[in-house]
Amino acid sequence: MSVRIDIAGLPPERIVFEPSPLAELGLALHALAEPGHHPGLHGWATATSASLKPDLADRLCEADFLWRTTFSDVFMPFAGLRGHHGRPAATLAEELDVLDRLDDERFVNAALEFTCNQTYDQGRPSPLTDPAVAAESLELAATRGPRQTDFTRRLLADPAAVRAWVRRLIEDCEEAFFADTWRRVQGQLAADARHKTELLRRKGLTEALTAVSPALSVDEDRRYVFLDKLAQGSTTAVDPAVGTGLVLVPSHFGWPHLLALHAPGWRPVIQYPVASGELPAPASVELLERRLEALAHPVRLRLCRNIARSPYTTGELAHALGISAPEVSRHLSVLKKAGLVSPRRRGRYVLHQLDVTVVARLGADILEGILR
Repeated sequence: MSVRIDIAGLPPERIVFEPSPLAELGLALHALAEPGHHPGLHGWATATSASLKPDLADRLCEADFLWRTTFSDVFMPFAGLRGHHGRPAATLAEELDVLDRLDDERFVNAALEFTCNQTYDQGRPSPLTDPAVAAESLELAATRGPRQTDFTRRLLADPAAVRAWVRRLIEDCEEAFFADTWRRVQGQLAADARHKTELLRRKGLTEALTAVSPALSVDEDRRYVFLDKLAQGSTTAVDPAVGTGLVLVPSHFGWPHLLALHAPGWRPVIQYPVASGELPAPASVELLERRLEALAHPVRLRLCRNIARSPYTTGELAHALGISAPEVSRHLSVLKKAGLVSPRRRGRYVLHQLDVTVVARLGADILEGILR
């Protein structure tokens, strides 16, 4: 499972690292709506929520489905505007001007992502011109709640009015809290973008992407960039009809999310959390699956119970569990491949012990992998 971006023939200068104030605001709003996803931001989220005026807090609650569970591409309009250079602007006002220049069909489809995740990377007709798609959007919105239904009705009936409402909401967020927040994090994000750009120039794409996140990789032929996620999708950074380029956007508020804009007709964008010493390196989705499968077997759980306390030989484990030594070896092999057991030799005996540090981190790794 992964998101794949075709970069075959993409000139190196079309791969850029740049902060985006609007994309960062989208993740800041998500952190306010879902503080449980961002334990390191509890203090900021609590203080910011407490400082909001009631009217703004109510309006944010009304629209929070745009950032609570699904990140709408309206926060990265630079990637969807045809004829645009496809890079973020320096200020929030400039990025809002780019958002205003998106045509209604593109704006509406991006704003309705919370109702059509299953067709995100395949595209679909515009609900503004296709009555069946409009009806489906309303039906799906109704399953999410009355606020989503009301928003969808207003969006389909008068996109311009909703667009203006969204812009006013974002501008009020800037005045209330984000202008100060952006001043504090902008330097960190710009420095990270400069560092990754220099890595790309001096050591190449593989080194630069590894520095972004271990969840990013490039194939041997350097044709594709892969994001190790539970989600699946594909897009291209070399579509002449859209404009070539790949933008990587650093984020202070991003962890544990690694976001990939891969909607048809939009340039691909990767928004990644800026690394810090406090953030653990993410485990791959494949490794998480292997560990969960290894622990799902009752015999292997009993083995873990024994070797968590002290190291055991295969023969000792066979005697303790009442099964054959070859059967113990097969189960230990599965646990070793999952990185849960560490063997060590003592004389002519091999002792096996559970890596309790890995097991203790498993819950956090699962959460990070799911939310990535």
